[in-house]
Amino acid sequence: MEYRDYYAVLGVDKDATQDQIKRTYRKLARKYHPDLNKDEGSESRFKEISEANEVLGDPEKRAAYDQLGTGPNPGQEFRPPPDWDAGFEYSGGFSDEAGDDAAFSDFFETLFGQNRRAERGRGSAFHARGQDHHAKILIDLADAFTGANRTLQLKVPRVTTDGHVIVEPRTLSVRIPKGVRAGQHIRLKGQGAPGLDGGEPGDLYLEIEFERGSHFRVDGRDLYLNLPVAPWEAALGSKVKVPTPDGVVDVTVPANSVQGRKLRLKGRGIPGKAPGDLYVVLQIALPSADDKKARECYQKMADELSFNPRATLGV
Repeated sequence: MEYRDYYAVLGVDKDATQDQIKRTYRKLARKYHPDLNKDEGSESRFKEISEANEVLGDPEKRAAYDQLGTGPNPGQEFRPPPDWDAGFEYSGGFSDEAGDDAAFSDFFETLFGQNRRAERGRGSAFHARGQDHHAKILIDLADAFTGANRTLQLKVPRVTTDGHVIVEPRTLSVRIPKGVRAGQHIRLKGQGAPGLDGGEPGDLYLEIEFERGSHFRVDGRDLYLNLPVAPWEAALGSKVKVPTPDGVVDVTVPANSVQGRKLRLKGRGIPGKAPGDLYVVLQIALPSADDKKARECYQKMADELSFNPRATLGV
């Protein structure tokens, strides 16, 4: 995906005020609008500046975009970090200038497309209601097993009196329900933007992501754990200790187990009406041959066992 420097597209500095961005966009829009400019490339240029204005002209999306930092040079391949907007609160609203059929780049859709599609589905009756806000929060996997009360500090953009966008902290107390899944949204009613003309405030939607660093891989409610086992444990069968998010359990490794074999621990995944399972994936760990005794053991196996690990390859 190609990185886009929206400031360079509009030709404004990164500390430009919202009024400066608005004036620059209108000037460029008049110059390159396809109804007024029939030169080759004017329509493409108009789409670029419209997309840049869609982001920089909205204080919330601009502040979210700024969280990415400078990024690579324009045109280079780019992938935003998975948690680039974690803890950042912004609305899903989109300007009328963009239009429902605006064709934005893959870069834009990756950053804001999900909220754009959600906002379209709301219809036109929300004009007096405050906009919904969205934020991504990171929690420990253990919180999904027990539930938790968390105090979160979110980053909220605000336009200062001199027209610059700043980010301020906002503190909220949130109940993380037991059984919550990655990608699930927690709705905090009335915690979004204020309503217009006495309308009710919008809601705040918190999207759940699990902190990295866990031994477990999450797939819906199921968990996967790569478990190292010794060659004799896999070959002869054994009982081994296995960590789970809610404690250590004993698991039987069947005899003649091979690398990659999955052992299912039913109901040991993320809790729910239909709890997930925990899959233990066996990883055979070989002892190093860094001393005389180990080398002798390996040599004895080589001499006495008729074993060709490449037999399935025909060699």
